[in-house]
Amino acid sequence: MPLTNLLLPTYKNMLRTLAGVLDKAERQGPDRVEGLLSARLAPDMYPLATQLRFAAYQAQEATFRLRGEGIPPSLAAVAAEARNAGEVPGSLTDARVRIDEALSYLDGLASDALDAGETQAITIELPGGITFDMTGEQFVRDWALPQFYFHVITAYAILRNQGIEIGKADYVPHMFAYLRPGTLPSA
Repeated sequence: MPLTNLLLPTYKNMLRTLAGVLDKAERQGPDRVEGLLSARLAPDMYPLATQLRFAAYQAQEATFRLRGEGIPPSLAAVAAEARNAGEVPGSLTDARVRIDEALSYLDGLASDALDAGETQAITIELPGGITFDMTGEQFVRDWALPQFYFHVITAYAILRNQGIEIGKADYVPHMFAYLRPGTLPSA
């Protein structure tokens, strides 16, 4: 499968999922939704505000790496916001803006924008001097998608943990496009 066909629909579906669960959180507890942005699953984990920003960041970051381009300062600023969201969580509107920006950016990419990145040399440098060297294909399979999904599912889990009533259908709403008529159980 060409990388563009794998990544763009995946990123868009899951970013829309995040927007949808945020909508549901807002409807269920409009008076406490801003406080949710500081919620964490564990004391040593980033809060919801960070998870949302990292998901928006990573969906875009991968596309630059696969095209051999540097991360633009505006996108690097999103990563910095994410790292600092524990102290400055921002608002739900801020989080939605980041998700919308990511969706808009992804919508603007050509249908083959990432395909040549399969053999692109990708280097990931982490704090402490840890460095990973891989091909674009390895990067997508072993880093980009797992990292992205980690932040999406952690955001979902934080909301569930905080009492927001969301379920599997809220996590995979894009699957209803494939629903065989007459197979959805009635409640």
